[in-house]
Amino acid sequence: MQSKKMIPIAVLVLIVLIVIFSSAFVVNETEQVIITQFGKPVGEAITDPGIHFKVPIIQDANRFDKRFLEWDGDANQVPTKDKRFVWVDCYARWRISDPLLFFQRVRDERGAQARLDDILDGETRNAVAKHDLVEIVRSTNRKPVVDMDIMEGADDSEVFPEIEIGRDKITREILAAASTRAKELGVEVLDMRFKRINYVEEVQRKIYERMITERKRIADKYRSEGQGEASKIIGDKERDLKQIQSEAYREAQTIIGKADAEATAIYARAYDQNADSREFYRFLKTLETYKTSFSEKDWLILSTESDYYKFLEKQSGR
Repeated sequence: MQSKKMIPIAVLVLIVLIVIFSSAFVVNETEQVIITQFGKPVGEAITDPGIHFKVPIIQDANRFDKRFLEWDGDANQVPTKDKRFVWVDCYARWRISDPLLFFQRVRDERGAQARLDDILDGETRNAVAKHDLVEIVRSTNRKPVVDMDIMEGADDSEVFPEIEIGRDKITREILAAASTRAKELGVEVLDMRFKRINYVEEVQRKIYERMITERKRIADKYRSEGQGEASKIIGDKERDLKQIQSEAYREAQTIIGKADAEATAIYARAYDQNADSREFYRFLKTLETYKTSFSEKDWLILSTESDYYKFLEKQSGR
C-alpha cells in the first residue's frame, strides 16, 4: 500500500522537475536572449549573464551573439569616376546593438548578413563611383621613391596627382552611410575596410604589357650605354697598345742603330790599325761566309782570281 502511495508523489515530483528545467535557462557572457511566446517577442532583451526563467512549452529563448561579428563581402567589379573598372573587395565588423529590433527585422545572423551585403556593397559602389581611382588607392600626398629612368620624360603631376579626399576618408564615408542604414536593423557597424582593389583582367593585361615595354626600353638603354662604354674602352686599349708598340719599336730601332754604329766604328778602327789586322779581318769575314753559304753536300767551283780560292790555296799550302 505504501509503495502505491509513493507513485503519485514521484510522478508529481518528476513533473515539477521537468517544469523547472524547461522553464530555467542559462545566459552566458557572450549571449543575449529574446523571449518569444508563440513566435512574438515578450518583454525586453536579456543581456545579463546567469540563470533566467520562462514559461515552459509556450515560450522560447532565442539566443544572439553579443560579440563582434565578421562580414566578408564578395569582390565586385565597380567603375570609378574616371571610368576605370576595378575589382573591389571589402570586409567589416559589426555587432547586434538592439536584440529586440534585430529579431523583429532580420530574425537571425543569416538574415543580417544578407541585409549587410546589400547595405555595405551598395554604399561601397556609390562611394567608388563618386571618386577617381587615385583617391581610392592613396591616403596621403607623400611622394614615393621611384626609379628616375622610368620617370624620364614624365610629369610628376600626371604620374602622382594630388588627392583631395583619399582612401581613409572614403572609407569613413562608407562606414557612416552604412551605419545609418544598419541601425534600423538593430545592428551597429563597427568598422569597414578595403581588403583589395585591383584592375579587372583586361586592364591588368594592358598595364602589364605597358610595364614590360617600359622595362625593355630601360634595358635597351642600359645595353646601348654598355656597348658604347665597351667600344670606348676597346678603342682606348687599341690606341694605347699602338702607342706602346710604336714607342717600343722606335726605342728598339734607336738601340739597334746605336749598336750598328758602334760596331761599325769598332770594325773601322780595327781595320785601320795595320795591314795584318786588315788581312785577319778579311780572313774572319771570309770564314763566316763559308760557314753560312755552304753545306757538306754542296759543290764549289772557284776561279783562281777569287778570294775564296786564295784563302783555300793558302790553307792547302800550309
